[in-house]
Amino acid sequence: MTSSVYDTIGQGYHRHRKADPRITQSLIDLLAIPHCSVIADIGAGTGNYSRALADVGFQVKAIEPSYVMKLQAEPHAKVEWFAGPAEAIPLLNTSVDAVVCIFASHHFSSLLKAASEMNRICPQGTIIWFTFDPREADEAWFADYFPSIWSDAYHLFPPIAHLVSLFYERLGRMAKVEEFHLPNDLEDLFLGACWQKPWMYLDDEIRKCMSGFALADQGDISNGLARLEEDLSKGRWAEKYAHVLTKVTVDWGYRFIVVR
Repeated sequence: MTSSVYDTIGQGYHRHRKADPRITQSLIDLLAIPHCSVIADIGAGTGNYSRALADVGFQVKAIEPSYVMKLQAEPHAKVEWFAGPAEAIPLLNTSVDAVVCIFASHHFSSLLKAASEMNRICPQGTIIWFTFDPREADEAWFADYFPSIWSDAYHLFPPIAHLVSLFYERLGRMAKVEEFHLPNDLEDLFLGACWQKPWMYLDDEIRKCMSGFALADQGDISNGLARLEEDLSKGRWAEKYAHVLTKVTVDWGYRFIVVR
């Protein structure tokens, strides 16, 4: 995992990337382990989900390579921090009861090395990756305005089936997939979170907390923002995507991969 992206864009991360309680509860339900268990959070960022899990009693080992992200972490008695990448996790063999990885796998330099490292520290317990696959998404208006981000996602995020087979064929572990349909009031403002509030993408500070905007062609982003702002002001977005405003949740391809 490289830290350079978040060393650059991560300064305001803690303000807009708060742990969403529904994602936290999904993690707890899928882990299905005693709340006194030890969990490694790989690519922990500012520790938003590390703290949320610690709040219910888990002992969390937060692994994060970016110093900028770690500086924003609020101390928690049950969260212990370690500096390091997913491909070389600084923990001993069989040292945790479970592993979670939330919106981090697209920054790994090697999915196989990262998966192998997670398996090394947690050979028997549950491993959960929360990730995204644009191939699984229902129609997403976002792609109309920011096609370069959406097309880049096909390269950044491998097919979900590939990740499932990675764990089975290379590590001998079974994985299942759980869909997560995005609510319209997410507290964690990752890329798909503003699906019903398009004006939020016009906020520079919010975009800086979304790696998709940082990694994409900035000329395309400027063009898309200008078109989105004009369409919103003239009512064209609402006219074209009126059906989006009637939804409570939407499936934009976000998935939990649960390895037992």
